[in-house]
Amino acid sequence: MQAPLFECQHLVKRYDDATVVDDLSFQLQAGECLGVIGPNGAGKTTTLRMCLGLSEPDAGTIQAFGLSMPRDALAIKSRLGVVSQFDTLDPDFTCAENLRVFGTYFGMTRNAMEARVPELLEFAALTHKADAKPGQLSGGMKRRLSLARALINDPDILLLDEPTTGLDPQARHLMWERLQQLLQQGKSILLTTHFMDEAERLCNRLLLLDHGKKIAEGTPRELISQHLEPDVVEVYGQDALALVNTPLADLAQRTESSGETVFFYTTDAAPLLQALSTHTGLRTLHRPANLEDLFLKMTGRQIREGA
Repeated sequence: MQAPLFECQHLVKRYDDATVVDDLSFQLQAGECLGVIGPNGAGKTTTLRMCLGLSEPDAGTIQAFGLSMPRDALAIKSRLGVVSQFDTLDPDFTCAENLRVFGTYFGMTRNAMEARVPELLEFAALTHKADAKPGQLSGGMKRRLSLARALINDPDILLLDEPTTGLDPQARHLMWERLQQLLQQGKSILLTTHFMDEAERLCNRLLLLDHGKKIAEGTPRELISQHLEPDVVEVYGQDALALVNTPLADLAQRTESSGETVFFYTTDAAPLLQALSTHTGLRTLHRPANLEDLFLKMTGRQIREGA
């Protein structure tokens, strides 16, 4: 098997008495998109910060391209592209100037930048906004400009921290299209996200973190088949919650309730759907199990506060 492009072994990060990342190991292969998912406070952003050399681990090792972080941080960073969770574009510069200024940080010559900037603006669908400042851009345009800026040095690996948060569906889909193009070009991506459809669409493999620990790892399909029943029947309506205490619940392998909805997880939905058809006033949705079901089963339905 080919050596990983990026590898973390037994990472630990503590803040005061809290262990934010706890014995975390993973690898990123060339041309792969590895997704890191988990609830708020799971350690996703802290892990990315250590991978970028912005925070030093209390234990463990980080290696990329045969080099070690933080010892070889500058050499590693020269081959990375980063899109942070929050907008860091310079509001005083135009789109083209934001790209040029960033290129100077990597020692690019003026001629190299002048050749690269038009390509990146076209990739980001921002050619017509080359002379506009970030304040004149929509949220989706800003995120695409941030992605273009991260590509100025033609990096081998992109580290993306929730790159589509706050975008409307059209903007998210355009961003996904651009990321898929980069994967087809052979780029590697380490991605954190709260969107399970994004994780399933883009990621070859997933790490599921909770309380700083890796609790599951695999392809989206592998994780769903390993941890979930294949069919889900959602039931809504008056008295839906009372169904969990009736013989109907015996027709499923597992039930969960959230708000006014009951989720029946089953290997054969037909008997359950037949039984539910006699209950007037109830609405049902029959669907295959998905990553959101996995996420909720493994980490719980309770809302977590904090970063």
